[in-house]
Amino acid sequence: MEYEAVIGLEVHIHLKTKSKAFCGCSTEFGSAPNSQVCPICLGFPGSLPVLNRQALEYAIKVGLALSCRVQEYTKFDRKHYYYPDLPKNYQISQYDLPVSKDGFLDIYPEGVQKRIRIKRAHLEEDAGKLMHEDDKSLVDFNRAGIPLLEIVTEPDITTPIEAYEYLTSLKSIIEYLGVSDCDMEKGSLRCDVNVSIRPKGSEGLGTKVELKNMNSFKGVKDALTYEIERQINALGEKEAIIQETRLWDLSTAQTSAMRTKEEAKDYRYFPEPDLPPFIVSQAQIEEIKKTIPELPREKMQRFVREYGLSEYDAKILVLNKEDAEFAEECLKGYPDKDKKPIANWIIGPLTALTSSSTGIAQLKIPGGIDEFIKLVKLVQEDKISNLTAKSVLNESIASGILSSNIIQEKNLAQVSDVASLQKEVEAVLGENLKSVQAYKEGKTNALMFLVGQVMKRSGGRANPKVVQEILKRWLTDA
Repeated sequence: MEYEAVIGLEVHIHLKTKSKAFCGCSTEFGSAPNSQVCPICLGFPGSLPVLNRQALEYAIKVGLALSCRVQEYTKFDRKHYYYPDLPKNYQISQYDLPVSKDGFLDIYPEGVQKRIRIKRAHLEEDAGKLMHEDDKSLVDFNRAGIPLLEIVTEPDITTPIEAYEYLTSLKSIIEYLGVSDCDMEKGSLRCDVNVSIRPKGSEGLGTKVELKNMNSFKGVKDALTYEIERQINALGEKEAIIQETRLWDLSTAQTSAMRTKEEAKDYRYFPEPDLPPFIVSQAQIEEIKKTIPELPREKMQRFVREYGLSEYDAKILVLNKEDAEFAEECLKGYPDKDKKPIANWIIGPLTALTSSSTGIAQLKIPGGIDEFIKLVKLVQEDKISNLTAKSVLNESIASGILSSNIIQEKNLAQVSDVASLQKEVEAVLGENLKSVQAYKEGKTNALMFLVGQVMKRSGGRANPKVVQEILKRWLTDA
């Protein structure tokens, strides 16, 4: 029997407010353990929560960006469960009246549009953090009470690739909105996955399993790939799938059982008695809507329209907001009508110099964008080779010296003079008679080997196009 997966995602995002969701404690990351706490976020008896206005506005902003219906009447609820890092033994969350619901996010796996429906986006407070050391566990409550937005999809995702595309697109939108740094290493973005399988073409739903402990989008994709295969194999062996929570173990690349999965009735939701319901006026919604910037998909389409880029190139350039702004400055400043060369250099050599914590916008290019554009133009005008330009770019960023100064000081200008290159070609032909014979026998890759040898002799300064023309002429006449 053929099976298909049914996948729903729950993405938890720390909202980038200065204070916590219901008290005035700082949300700054990296402070000493338990240094950012007060009676409210520690759940002391008699302490009363007050909603962070900016957290609510950020949540509405995200809802609008995801085409959700923002609720004009919303309330908070108590969600009861016990964890060592949850001081009150309940979490202030939202149950039946979330901030927003019924939205969607379009993704484009393999270039084909697919709509993923957003069921709800609700506000809640985060729990603290457990740290396990040897034979003891320690609790840091600094994170307890940080405003958390949970975005829940309908079970519209069917493959690990679609899940990856959805998460990548969602993260990009959130970063553009400026409401979270989405740093998974800091726990600012976390993702839980619900997955089940069913016979292909059927409408019913199988028993769902929740996956946790995935600290990257690749981890989500890998965990889903494993879990789908595990469930298919289990049904093939006539084993029952149990509704449970499973942990993804990166070291073994497997999931393992953690606990049976709770349901809504287990949480004993009831309205939060210490917070009144909130009325969000249409005028407030309209004001927040005005603060939404051009989002990634819109920017990508504009890059295609205004700069003549392919959708593939434009999609890469707009993935990160700061990098997209840097890329647009380069595209605007590049003097030629054809913007493909500068786009290629941003996507290729420049991106190769970035890291997980440093995007292209953070690279300190001596002379800035203007100097970078000059370097690309020199390559396009055959004044320096592509290989030399990459080396110069690396050296310039590492040393802080202008790329133009490096080229001048090291005399790296590309040699295109036919007379001087002919001497190098003659020498290479004399030293590589086997390759010459191979080319005459129809082995065309021998030509590129000979070009490489000339480049080597010239210290990378020879113009490869001119070298290739000279070689072809010599080999044809010989």
